[in-house]
Amino acid sequence: MNEQIAQISARLKGLREALDFSVEEMAVKCQHDVNDIDLYESGDVDIPLGYLFDISQCFGIDTVTLLSGDEPRMDTYFLTRKGKGASVSRSEAYKYQALAAGFKNPKAEPFEVTVEPNNLAIYLNSHAGQEFNYVLEGRLQFRINNKDLILSEGDCIFFDSSKLHGMKALDAKAVKFLAIVLNN
Repeated sequence: MNEQIAQISARLKGLREALDFSVEEMAVKCQHDVNDIDLYESGDVDIPLGYLFDISQCFGIDTVTLLSGDEPRMDTYFLTRKGKGASVSRSEAYKYQALAAGFKNPKAEPFEVTVEPNNLAIYLNSHAGQEFNYVLEGRLQFRINNKDLILSEGDCIFFDSSKLHGMKALDAKAVKFLAIVLNN
């Protein structure tokens, strides 16, 4: 697995250990399966963004801190220039650019997401809160609550992110979209 995933896994395990929680206590506190927590802390598998959102919500820390290891510093504004967001490659199919990585205690977390074309099934995940996705380039198949929708450039969707959802690039081309995750 790639180095970034290994680092995120180490931060997750370090957080749990700093809180002096066993894996079982963490599972109860954050309402996740013990086996999933073990797997995500191993560094051997991709970690769903939804899981990271849940952990950040559960303990009141920024998701970006889990992703990057950097603590946000700004509380008035944070400027991100084009193409300069904090880059997070979680897997070959998804690349995230955190667009407000340096802002403290955000009520929403904006990302520019690039989905590369692949022949894999749509990976579904869920997390607390709500989400807004706006397609910047390309077309994607978006699945939510067992319903498939096709979104093209300029289309957007706002949804309850606690429902299973996922996406896939269409037309053998990468898709870019703006994702804004609203924290509860």
